[in-house]
Amino acid sequence: MAIPQLSPEERQAALEKAKAARIRRAEVRDELKSGKLTLKKVLEMKNDPVVGRMKVSTLIETMPGYGKAKAEKIMKELQIAESRRLRGLGERQQSALLERLG
Repeated sequence: MAIPQLSPEERQAALEKAKAARIRRAEVRDELKSGKLTLKKVLEMKNDPVVGRMKVSTLIETMPGYGKAKAEKIMKELQIAESRRLRGLGERQQSALLERLG
């Protein structure tokens, strides 16, 4: 698939949109880390177009006491693909994640 040729204005708008999405995902991670949001609440937000694109591994790593190694181990145990994003989680995977981490 060819990369679309964008005008400078379209390119700038796309960059701003991407920046806003990164900031929103960072806010969600910060709120989860500080305890303002629960894992259940974040998983309920998976239909949000910005939050739903967050990787599950990144979400697990955000949890207090979890790092890359523990996140990988949990994802293997729960049979969640490394590249899976929140929006792509099935009901069983979601409930297993809540049971394990929630």
